[in-house]
Amino acid sequence: MAIKFQYNKTSLTNLGKQLKIRQNALPTLKNKESALRVSVIAAKSEAQSLADKLENKLTEYDYLAALWNEFEPGLISISDVHLKTLKIAGVKAPGLDHIDFALNPFNAFSSPAWYADGIRILKELSTLGIESEIAEERRSVLEFNRKKTTQKVNLYEKVQIPGYQEAIRKIKRYMEDEENLSKASSKIVKNRHAAQEEEDGL
Repeated sequence: MAIKFQYNKTSLTNLGKQLKIRQNALPTLKNKESALRVSVIAAKSEAQSLADKLENKLTEYDYLAALWNEFEPGLISISDVHLKTLKIAGVKAPGLDHIDFALNPFNAFSSPAWYADGIRILKELSTLGIESEIAEERRSVLEFNRKKTTQKVNLYEKVQIPGYQEAIRKIKRYMEDEENLSKASSKIVKNRHAAQEEEDGL
């Protein structure tokens, strides 16, 4: 990235300010990046754990497979999923607050005795499935933000800070050269004047 500047004091001051902003922000960005890195690993592990738990529960209830044919479709459904916002390493990520289930009325005397258990099992499996989906979404949000933060750290550390430092060096060198030239030329003029006065004196 080419940094635009002019060879003057105003430009030097502005570049100095920009450099300071980036140098001050860099440690905070690095801390955020490492916090996000840890959070991504934790979120990945949680999403995997919930997916495994759901898989295990489905296997555990395999023996009921034949009974589900007797289960009344639409007896229980999800009417709403309430999410909450979690703040993880300064990033807003989704979390599950609670799920609203809608239960259609049924006759407990004429329905199979295991209906109540069936409802409990479906609630459990649905909750696990939704939690697993949200955990995966949370991991995705954190991973996206970690990548963005890493890019910003690299931009500051490898491009902008060295770029501003180089531009400041160039301006300072130019201004020093200008000053030296000015001193040298005024010295020449002074010597000429002295020589002229000497000549006039003779």
